[in-house]
Amino acid sequence: MTCYWQNKYIVKKMKDKEEKKIEKDNGTVYRIGIIGTGRIAARFLAEAREVKAAEVTIVYNPKRESAQKFEQQWNVQSTDDLMLFFLMSDIVYVASPHETHYGYIQKALQKDKHVISEKPMVLKKAEAEKLCRLAEERNLILLEGIKTLYCPGYQMVLKLVAGGTIGTLCNVEACFTKLEKRHTRELNDTLYGGSFTELGSYGLLPVLQLLGNNPSEIRIDSLFSEKGIDLFTRVSFIYESALADITCGLGVKSEGRLLLSGTEGYILVAAPWWKTQHIEVHYEDASVVDVYEEPYVGDGLRYEIAEIIRRIEEHETKIEETAEIIERASIMEMFLKKRNKE
Repeated sequence: MTCYWQNKYIVKKMKDKEEKKIEKDNGTVYRIGIIGTGRIAARFLAEAREVKAAEVTIVYNPKRESAQKFEQQWNVQSTDDLMLFFLMSDIVYVASPHETHYGYIQKALQKDKHVISEKPMVLKKAEAEKLCRLAEERNLILLEGIKTLYCPGYQMVLKLVAGGTIGTLCNVEACFTKLEKRHTRELNDTLYGGSFTELGSYGLLPVLQLLGNNPSEIRIDSLFSEKGIDLFTRVSFIYESALADITCGLGVKSEGRLLLSGTEGYILVAAPWWKTQHIEVHYEDASVVDVYEEPYVGDGLRYEIAEIIRRIEEHETKIEETAEIIERASIMEMFLKKRNKE
């Protein structure tokens, strides 16, 4: 399993305040352009300002009024001109509505820009395949922005499993819920909103990464609002020698833990597991518990920014996560087809 967090990127504690800054060991600064001006775009911009090797130079929204409002709030240049946007970017971060990701990612890659896409990258398997193929053909880096993947704590979990700490992995359980207000886009977009499209990528991350991209059976069950939007979804997987369940909800609250069960013990990642910090390894002897504490700096988005810069610097253009990106898109497509039928 690949370790994404390298020592070349330093987490430095500032002397005058409890801020942390990710630095690189030379003076190169990469220009980042953001497509979208919503809540996640604002958080990404704030996180990028904590990465010394990155600078957000421009923000794009086809709605000029929204672009200008973001510019005034965050003191960054904005535009509704996509050609100007690409001219001022080395890396493009796509944070627009889910259904627009494919078109924007494709255009960015065609303009020879490296891309971080907010999750879910796309909602159809064929679209994921085309984008991954395009990125590889043009020697570009394409990342799906699941920030958990690149943080030190989650990398520690992967190392523990790979090292056989709990024996053979037999079951994965991951839960992510957060209660959204009823007026939000997530609970009102009847085509692309809802719990699974918003949060499902997180649960899919450890399942596909640890158990593989070819489950023999997938079952999806949901609880719906009166608008037909899933308030809570459970996805169950059957593999040849393992099982998995992920749950996510915007209208139901549960404990956001990650539980990995093996033949010699289990790993419990405390809530919120997607901001992996407190990790426990339990064994048959209940008195023996190995505890690991790992840092999770800021909002976590800085980890994926640092990772794409590392790959650019080290010319790692092969997309290591291609199979997982395609399988996540395939499951998203499966979910939306099932929901639309119901």
